[in-house]
Amino acid sequence: MIEPHTLGRPHGHTDEAPLDVRERGAQRDGQPQLLDGRLFMQLLVLGCAPSEGPASVVEKLGAALSKAGMGSVLYEDVNDPFGLGLLTFSEEPADFLTKVRPAVAALGSAVTVRPDFTMLGRTYSAGFEPDLEFWLLERPRETVLNEAWPWAIWYPLRRTGAFARLEPREQGGILREHGTIGKAYAGADLAHDVRLACHGLDAKDNEFVIGLIGKSLHPLSHVVQAMRSTRQTAEFIEQMGPFFVGRAVHRTPG
Repeated sequence: MIEPHTLGRPHGHTDEAPLDVRERGAQRDGQPQLLDGRLFMQLLVLGCAPSEGPASVVEKLGAALSKAGMGSVLYEDVNDPFGLGLLTFSEEPADFLTKVRPAVAALGSAVTVRPDFTMLGRTYSAGFEPDLEFWLLERPRETVLNEAWPWAIWYPLRRTGAFARLEPREQGGILREHGTIGKAYAGADLAHDVRLACHGLDAKDNEFVIGLIGKSLHPLSHVVQAMRSTRQTAEFIEQMGPFFVGRAVHRTPG
């Protein structure tokens, strides 16, 4: 028998407080920082037709994205002489459809998209950020647009289900080990990271997208190597990659 007061309510509804999907930072004046905003970032990897060439594509695509007011970075693909990486970012995910999509489509047969390399993620908080808005919205932009840091390695990853079943305290210790290494490289100005959540945003069920940004390529490879010995990578990473390696040749702040 259906109770009258349950009619019209979704299955599983309770009288508990509604879900809160806002990002949370460290407390300020005894109150948590809350922000219902985040930066979405997408990487498309493009192959350029030899008749057009990467330099021509960079010029046309950069101009189109600048006119649209879309934040972007174009990378030369180290592993493909006719390849480019297109990183775009916005707080409004519809911009990938209304601004990026038309700009790429306008190039026609001059480019092909390599969907196996497409990455999409969103900035997120861990709950300890002293300046939540800066961490979510400004820091990633500043990192990828910094002209002193032209090199980049971008890759997705997925952890095993076993990690999610660990006690929070054990998870925290594993993540701190990982974070300590990252902070050491950043403190030495060798590698700076962009960390994005990717849950449900790509075809391969990845959990995160990682960008390593810096002034030289070797330290970016070195930090990937150093992370391999951490417990998180050695025991709980199920899949990493594909890896895109590039050098920035055009930036649009947006």
